[in-house]
This record gives sequence, C-alpha cells and structure tokens, in this order.
Amino acid sequence: MGIFAGSKTRKIIAGTVGNTLEWYDFAVYGYLAPIIAHQFFPSDDPTVSLISTFGVFAAGFLMRPIGSLLLGHVADRMGRSRALLLSVALMAIPTTLIAFLPTFEQAGIAAPVILTLMRLLQGLSVGGEYTGSSVYLYEISPRDRRCFVVSWALVGAVFGVLLGSGVAALATSLLPAEDLGTWGWRIPFAFGLLVGLTGFLIRRGNTADEIDLPPSAQDPVSVPVGEVMRNHRPALLRTMACNVLNGVGFYLTFVYLTTYLVDYSKLSESRALTINTSDMIVFMLLLPAAGYLADKTSRKALLLIGSGGVAVLGLPMFWLLHHQDPVFVILGQLGLATVLACFFAPLMATMIAQFPAPIRVTGYSIGYNIPLALFGGTAPLVATFLIDKTHLVLAPAFYLIAAGILTFAVVWFMPDEGVEPDQDKENAQASPQPQT
Repeated sequence: MGIFAGSKTRKIIAGTVGNTLEWYDFAVYGYLAPIIAHQFFPSDDPTVSLISTFGVFAAGFLMRPIGSLLLGHVADRMGRSRALLLSVALMAIPTTLIAFLPTFEQAGIAAPVILTLMRLLQGLSVGGEYTGSSVYLYEISPRDRRCFVVSWALVGAVFGVLLGSGVAALATSLLPAEDLGTWGWRIPFAFGLLVGLTGFLIRRGNTADEIDLPPSAQDPVSVPVGEVMRNHRPALLRTMACNVLNGVGFYLTFVYLTTYLVDYSKLSESRALTINTSDMIVFMLLLPAAGYLADKTSRKALLLIGSGGVAVLGLPMFWLLHHQDPVFVILGQLGLATVLACFFAPLMATMIAQFPAPIRVTGYSIGYNIPLALFGGTAPLVATFLIDKTHLVLAPAFYLIAAGILTFAVVWFMPDEGVEPDQDKENAQASPQPQT
C-alpha cells in the first residue's frame, strides 16, 4: 500500500513526479547545450554547432503531438493512472542511454543520429505526461481549488527544470572545463535514472491501489481524437493559441536563457546557471500562490495580467538580462518569472475545462502539444537564429512580445463560459470509479 496510500497527498505526488523527471532531462540538455554542441556537432563556427544542438532539442518536441494522441487515447479509454505509468517508463530508458552515448569523435555521424533518436523517444513520452497529469490532478481536486491543485503539475515540471539547472550548475562549478567537456556532462543525465526509478515506483504503487478511469467510464468515446476534431474545434483552437505563450515564454525564460547569458551577456556558465536556479525557485513558489489567487478571484483576470505583462515588459526585461551586472540580470528574469506565474497558474485548469471528461486528456493534449512543438521546442533555435541574422541581442524579446500579444487577444475575447463551462460542473472531489 505504501506510506501515502489512499491519501490525496499521494495522488498529488503521483501526478507530479513524472513531470519532474521529464523536464529534468529536457532542462539538462538545454543547459549543457554549448558542451553537447562540441561533443556531437563539432564545427569551426560555434553558432552552427549551437544551432544544430538546439535543432535536436526541437526535434524532441516534434514527437509530442504523436505522444499526446497515443497516451491521451490510453488515458481516456483505459484510465489516467495507466497512462501516467506508461509515460514515465517511456522516458526513463532514453534518459539513461544518453548518459552513455558515444561522441562524434568516437562514433562519427552515428553519434548525433542516435542522440536525435533518443530525443524523439523522450518527446513521445512528454507528449502525454504533462497534460495527462494535469487532467488527473484536475479531476481529483475540489471545484473551488482546481487552479491551485493543478498548478502542482507545473510545480513538478519546474522542479525538474530547477533540479536540472542545479545539477548542471554543480557540475560546472566542481569540474574543470576540460573534464566537463569530456565526461562530466554525462553525470547529470545518469542522475536522471534515479529520478525516473523514483517516479516509476511511486506511480506503480498508486496504480496497484486503484485503477483511475475517467469519470465518463460508463459512456466512453471509441475514438476521442475524432470527437475532438468534429465537435470541439473552438476549444481546441483557443487552447492552441494560449499555449503559444506557454512554449515561447517558458523555454526562452528558463531554458534558453542560460545560453543567452553566457554567449551574449558574457557571464560564466557557473554564474548563469546559478542565477537561473535562484530565479526558478521564486517562480516555483509563485505558482501555487497565483493558482490560489485565481481560485479566489478570476482566472481570466490573472491570464490577462500575465500575458499583458509579457507584452509590456518583454523588451525592458531583456534589456536587463543583457547586462554584465548579475543584479540587473536577476531583476530581469524575476520580472518575467512574476508575470509568467500569473499566466501559467490558471492556464491549465482553464484549458482543461474546455473539454468534457470522455475526451479531456486527448483534447487538452493536442491543444497543448502542437503549439509546444512548433513554438516551445523551437524557441531556443529561433532566438539564436534571430540574433545571428539581425545582429540584435534583444531580438528574442520581440518574439516573446508577439506571443504575449497573441495570447492576450485570445483570452480577452474568450467567452465567459470558456473559463468554466457548464459541462464541467460535476463534483470533482470524488475520485474516478475503479473498473469492475
């Protein structure tokens, strides 16, 4: 049964822990991108190597829509817990293998090919993890605490990114540059195996105690994706549009930023990672607070404050980031973290509420993963490309501002029932019934 058996605490941990693993690995890759570039994509031009590395980072995201279809179907047809157990298992294997991959010097062209394959497998897993766990938390939470409870899925993801940042910062601080470039970069990936095993064991215990089926198990939809495309296209389009800022905002602010600070603000890798880690702690703490505030006031108001704040503050915050004084850099990232927390915390519950239970995971997964694949995974690549072509070190700010304006407009014109539709008035405090 386990120490948390039968408790809401255990359910929240089970719904959160997979995100920690999945975003830990994605974050480690982003933070160590300059080192990986030299090991797998050697070139006389450092920018070419970096673009190639971020291209593989983006490739992992291209599998996310496929993963959303696969794991969303499992969750809507067979149960939330089964899908969550499958997703964390799918991530643990390629994460471990990356730690032992040969470099370009050792294996030639086979090295970047195998690395790309591992990233594709990881993307398949991530495609169903974040959205599946978010829906799981949504369905076990009271109606008046949904933003707060669902925000813990993002807390788990941010903790994974934070853990990746912390481990990478520790490695870069303790190891000489030569050792870090030859073998030290493997340690953070190998550590991901421990995180993966922990998540798998927690979720296996949760599944053994109860098999969570959707609340609509009495009347399932045979092909959830077909139902989404036929009868829920407005909700799907709203979800996709709002998640453009999700992808661009998060991956520019917390994944790409360390590379930006090293290459363009001329900070050391250790200092850049340390600053990013510190600011992410604040961001993680702000998420449940913003979720609680959204439950008590208005989800729509928080979404508008967050997206509008990005549009207004994007340029001045990036100006602060492009500074060699760490105090200015910290203030710039904290400013972005604050407005993004206001946006992210109510976003998940608001978008999940767009879809009825029989197709909830599938609908939300598709609406989330397509824009994340197009705009999130490519954000570091686009930012690097924009700076290279325009010779403007603040160019990424305009990309962020455009995403903020788009999302603000969508939220502004979103119908009130789109924030909490009548179809979702069932009491979510009761757990889904086990299969008989």
